[in-house]
Amino acid sequence: MTPVPSATATASDIVEAAGAVVWKMVDGKARILLVHRTQHKDVSLPKGKVDPGETLPHTAVREIAEETGFDVVLGAPLGTVEYRLPNGRDKVVHYWSAEVDAGQAERHSYEANGEIRALEWVPLAKAAKHLTYSHDADVVERFAARMDAGLARTFALVVLRHGKAMPHEQWDGPDHTRPLLHRGLEQSRSVAGGIAAFGPVVLVSSTAARCVATIAPTAEATGLEVKQLRGLSQDAYAGDAARVRRQVEKRLARRTTAVLCSHGPVIPQIIAAAAEFAGATVTPEVRRSAALATGEYTVLHFSHDAERPALVAIETHAPAVDA
Repeated sequence: MTPVPSATATASDIVEAAGAVVWKMVDGKARILLVHRTQHKDVSLPKGKVDPGETLPHTAVREIAEETGFDVVLGAPLGTVEYRLPNGRDKVVHYWSAEVDAGQAERHSYEANGEIRALEWVPLAKAAKHLTYSHDADVVERFAARMDAGLARTFALVVLRHGKAMPHEQWDGPDHTRPLLHRGLEQSRSVAGGIAAFGPVVLVSSTAARCVATIAPTAEATGLEVKQLRGLSQDAYAGDAARVRRQVEKRLARRTTAVLCSHGPVIPQIIAAAAEFAGATVTPEVRRSAALATGEYTVLHFSHDAERPALVAIETHAPAVDA
């Protein structure tokens, strides 16, 4: 989900934002949440600009909560839209889908404010016509195509590589006891909000100290306990990947979102096992998603309702800390 700037834009010229197609099911039909903005006098999808130190998924859930009052869990990504702002800067908005319970939506109350004057639920088939901007309509059409394909409702496997750790040559103890450096701790804190945005229900970590410390901020953000598994550790690494495959299949069979925190050599096995479970080809995109730098994480989204979960989308995120 890397934005593609215009030919004349530099990274500092680009305004990044994030949001979602928030949806619910009513009588078997999807409805989409639109926001009527006060100052802009337009109708759009809920979104907002990235705050310093945030990763994009974190921005999306925070902005949706601020604009609509809904605490959402992100589904699969819907790509980006790009356009030129009146001040001449380029803006890139990253979108996901996010389902809310119809009963929760029915009970939800909202008061107009200086930013959003009204919320409106509209049928998916009519949403594009209600939106002010064609680029928002494009995002809704992408979601409609996913809905038509039976792939709108998803769960995820989040694969997190541990943060920057003490180098081997500077550590006298066993490898599994190597701690995170200060930068690794910063990376771990930076990604916690983004990982939490996908609503994990279980956190699993290698027993290595650097992995346990990396996933700790996510545990704090989600209120979940961390299950430690030696089978995900670098010490237990085996070329046949049988142990890793069993763990991945166990998590995916439950069709609930899980986080696995592991090591550089083990992560390609995790990703390959997940793709194999879904019957997906190990494409260059899948391989790239396994080549994580320290502190990065990949999210693999799988269809929830199909008899055999299909791999719907893959995204990778880096910590929002200075290089």
